Amino acid sequence: MSVGASKNSVTSVSMLIFCVVVTSSVFLYSVIKTNMINDTIQHEIDLADTIVKSARYAMLKDDRVTLANIISNIGERESVEHVRIFNKKGLIMFSSKHEEVRHFVDKNTAGCVVCHAGPVVATRMGRMEQARRFINERGKHVLAITAPIYNETDCSTASCHFHSGEQKVLGTLDIGLSEELLQKSLTTMKRTIIAFCVIILSLAIGGVAVLLRRTMGREGTVNY
Repeated sequence: MSVGASKNSVTSVSMLIFCVVVTSSVFLYSVIKTNMINDTIQHEIDLADTIVKSARYAMLKDDRVTLANIISNIGERESVEHVRIFNKKGLIMFSSKHEEVRHFVDKNTAGCVVCHAGPVVATRMGRMEQARRFINERGKHVLAITAPIYNETDCSTASCHFHSGEQKVLGTLDIGLSEELLQKSLTTMKRTIIAFCVIILSLAIGGVAVLLRRTMGREGTVNY
């Protein structure tokens, strides 16, 4: 085998190994990233459901002070960027940011447009449709959950409520949590996969080069 042919062989095999390893690493990162994001969304949807259930008693008693305290206390958590409850018209009734109260939410935002995109407002959303990811005004990555508050039987028949049984949705809980921990985990995972990829490429390409050189050396000895 000539020197030129040996170099071409090393180059071809190296390119093949590079493509396979890089493609596999990108696919692996994509799968793990998707699973991590979906798991985080499911966890936060469960959290939103828990908040709605915890606030339900105060809603039934029309205890606005207790409900305001619940929202305020949740908003004090370090990971919480915002938490608010707004009615069917989009008027914010309770919020961890007191300046938002009695203001309307923008129905064209990611959390609202899912239900308000058509001529008829949707009253049911899939669990994954409740989530949205964005960067807020402070430049922080936020994962927000929009959880409808449905008009159940104990709501429509309560003495404090004037909502009829035909009204499906009373309001919406919107909670946004920082993605800082998730982003850190994704960054660490990305660096780990890149390091692993570099190690595998170095070992594989180096091993191929050594084998080809040995093969070339043996053929040279035989020819001699």
